[in-house]
Amino acid sequence: MDALQLVALVAASAAVAGLARRTPVPAPLLLVAVGLVASAVPGVPDYTLDPHIVLPLILPPLLYTAAVDSSYLDLKANIRPVALLSVGYVLFATVAVGWLAYVLVPDLPLTAALVLGAVVAPPDAVAATAIARKLGLPHRITTILQGESLVNDATAITAYKVALAAAVGEAVSWAGGIEEFALAAVGGIGVGLVLMVPIHWLRCRIHDSLLQNTLSLLIPFVAYAAAEEVHASGVLAVVVVGLFLGHRAWQVDFATRLQEEAVWKMVAFVLESSVFALIGLQLPYVVQGLGRYGVAEAAWYAAGVFAAVVVVRFVWVYPATFLPRRFSARIREREPGVDWRAPLVVGWAGMRGVVSLAIAFSIPAVTGGEEFPARNLVLFLTFTTVIGTLVVQGLTLPPLIRSLKLPGRDRHAETLAEAQAQSEASRAAEERLDALLADARNTLPGPLEQRLRTVLERRRNAVWERLGAVNETTGETADDTYRRLSREMIDAEREVFVKLRDERRIDDEMLRNLLRRLDLEEAAAYRETEG
Repeated sequence: MDALQLVALVAASAAVAGLARRTPVPAPLLLVAVGLVASAVPGVPDYTLDPHIVLPLILPPLLYTAAVDSSYLDLKANIRPVALLSVGYVLFATVAVGWLAYVLVPDLPLTAALVLGAVVAPPDAVAATAIARKLGLPHRITTILQGESLVNDATAITAYKVALAAAVGEAVSWAGGIEEFALAAVGGIGVGLVLMVPIHWLRCRIHDSLLQNTLSLLIPFVAYAAAEEVHASGVLAVVVVGLFLGHRAWQVDFATRLQEEAVWKMVAFVLESSVFALIGLQLPYVVQGLGRYGVAEAAWYAAGVFAAVVVVRFVWVYPATFLPRRFSARIREREPGVDWRAPLVVGWAGMRGVVSLAIAFSIPAVTGGEEFPARNLVLFLTFTTVIGTLVVQGLTLPPLIRSLKLPGRDRHAETLAEAQAQSEASRAAEERLDALLADARNTLPGPLEQRLRTVLERRRNAVWERLGAVNETTGETADDTYRRLSREMIDAEREVFVKLRDERRIDDEMLRNLLRRLDLEEAAAYRETEG
């Protein structure tokens, strides 16, 4: 892939993802659909997935940004269901789907079938969590889906390595497989624990935002590479570091936090858009490689594997949800009650993604001088499973969630809690200000002192105002009106600054400084009233 092809892929993916925001179709699904259509257009370049690029270069930043945005405390509170899905379910799906594929497909060796099971075992919850947040699913379900997606790739990659070793004729016992899995998991977590403290220490002592952002972009690749170098799980190392840094982000310089948020949003947007488009673009490659299997015959196998993947997830999710609660009073006391609807959503949200395809493409074509058994068929079945889950489950998940009428997030209660938290913080800030002003060294002119108190009062009242009534004339809340008027005032100032620059009364450097100050004020006004 040359530079122009890469630019074309990123630009087209970003355009389609932007278009998806104007439609009810989730961006991942529209990107996959456009990729499928584009793959049939003559002249479209070959965008074959390279696992040597996806796993070490695309997966780490996506995992890192998801981990940083996750809540360590929420994941800790839901560690049991997250572990049952990200470890237990993946191992169960590897064996169950592999065995069903072995029964379904004639002449498919059991070891190759288990490789297929490991490849399609991990759900990619990017689309699921995006839909969950958009539709206002209960916070606990969203946390569980997000937590599963952070860890399940590590489980699947390790299971794949064990199954692949068995498929190529290496002696692998159950004990050996468990030992390799344990070493990869413990090693990955260990590398993350070793790296997270010095990295955070360094972040807290670098006050140059450019250097901070450079370090931030390097972190996921360093964590992944360091773990893989010692044959541990790079995925778990990235997740551990990301969770710790996200939990401690408040200790980093404010300018760095603002810039990092913008940078990582852009990185995640570009990578996620490109990845889902790449999934659809793999169609010609996997069809051409079927070899002795006809398309119609392979399609029947694909339907069977897709059905197995869907059914096996429900076979695991429902017992894993209710059996522990039935036999453990402690779990019933510590965790909120659930009915049949929550596991139904979690079960149907098991969409597969690019990690499954990347693992499948990493299967060696030749092992020990012989072709890997049914490699092309495994690629095809992986591809159809990914497409099938994204399209069938992705398109039906939103109406399913709506029809179940799950209790959504209580926005009023959340706003009330936010207002109470802000009130306590503002009271502490006011006490600190009074104590500081009592010192003669901190004496301020009256207007400046009043400005500090006015800003504090505005911040304290902003959240309470969101609970107020809507303007009958404009349909705006007081919050919306404040934000709009603030933006109009800043726009007026900005026009004057530009006019002064054009009249050569100020230079461009001064203009940039003044505009940056206005930009920060506009951002602050928006964040104050953001609900």
